[in-house]
Parts: sequence; C-alpha cells; structure tokens
Amino acid sequence: SNPRRSPKSEAMSTSELAMTYAALILHDSGADITPENLNKIASAAGLEVESYWAPLFAKLLASKDVATLVTNVGASAPAAAAPAAAAAGGAAPAAAKEAEP
Repeated sequence: SNPRRSPKSEAMSTSELAMTYAALILHDSGADITPENLNKIASAAGLEVESYWAPLFAKLLASKDVATLVTNVGASAPAAAAPAAAAAGGAAPAAAKEAEP
C-alpha cells in the first residue's frame, strides 16, 4: 500500500475496479449493464461500493460498445512511438516501409 494514499482513495480504487469487472462480467454474459446488475455482482463478491459508482458506470457504458473498448485497449501506444522515433533521427519512416508487404 502506498503511504501517500488515504484510506478513502484505496476504497475508491476498489470500487472502481469492482464496477469495471462487474461491467465486463455483465457484457460477457450478455446481460444489460444497469446499476442494479452492477450492484448485484459487487454484492455477490462481498464488496461494498459507494452508491454513485453503479449509476455512473451504467450511464457511461450505455453509450459505448464495451467490446470495442476492450479490443482497443492500448491501441494508441504504437502511434505514440512513431513521433518519438522520428525525433530520434527519422527511423520511423524506414521502419514503416519495411513493414509494408
């Protein structure tokens, strides 16, 4: 545990993770991501989550495609490497040409 983090921030972190995993479980099972379902999963896991997290996650994910969110995790990392390589002497364009079929 980080000595700089307060017990409250530790609880928030646990709540956020609980809602994230609950949303993934619901998505994977084909169930609706609703505040009620998120809370049921957190409850079944024996976790106490602040009351605002479930509606917040449900509202956020209502307008998102969870499958797309999951498959695009880290998708911007390779794009960030190109400017860094270019700044280091232009190696990025040469690497891109080699990668083309």
